[in-house]
Amino acid sequence: MTKFDNCAKAFVLLFFSLVLSGCDENFIPRPKGYIRIDFPEKKYTELKSECPFVFEYPIYSRISRHVDIEEHPCWLNLDFPKYRGRLHLSYFSLQTDRDSVGDHTMFEKFLEDSRTLAYKHTIKAEAIDETLIRRDKQHVHGIVYEIRGANTASSLQFFLTDSNNHFIRGALYFSVAPKNDSLAPVINFIKADVNHFINSFKWKNSELSGN
Repeated sequence: MTKFDNCAKAFVLLFFSLVLSGCDENFIPRPKGYIRIDFPEKKYTELKSECPFVFEYPIYSRISRHVDIEEHPCWLNLDFPKYRGRLHLSYFSLQTDRDSVGDHTMFEKFLEDSRTLAYKHTIKAEAIDETLIRRDKQHVHGIVYEIRGANTASSLQFFLTDSNNHFIRGALYFSVAPKNDSLAPVINFIKADVNHFINSFKWKNSELSGN
């Protein structure tokens, strides 16, 4: 065996000894983490439109229209492009849709539809929390459905109404696989914007809305 072969053998033995000495029998793998997300400062602006309501929305979001704008000119989307989130807003005039549907008025139908659409997520939801909205002075009443669960498609839905003239539904969705554990920081960030939307929401000529 040449001197070179001896050196090569010694190098191989040294390499494996270093590898083995670096192994820790008590090694515990690091838990899987999520990418840190830098959120913008919360700033809001007021909606300017011909719709019978106003609200404030974050400047880092944008308003888009429903595809069928002629039939539903006040069906809006509040888009959060950076986070692939969208708040769908569907408005109905109770004056226009005054006719009865079966044994129910349109108002009762919208109430039932809102509850049904929220509770269709029960299969994957851990729980659904309901929060009552009641702002008598502005004639704004409704319910917020907070849908808790790791794999629910929608994490938040709500409706607002004056019970006589107006009704609007909102539903928050993300165009990503529904894994709310990883989306939790984004969901919580946008939930705060939805709460601001609800708190700033007003009907135009609201003093007449309760009549």
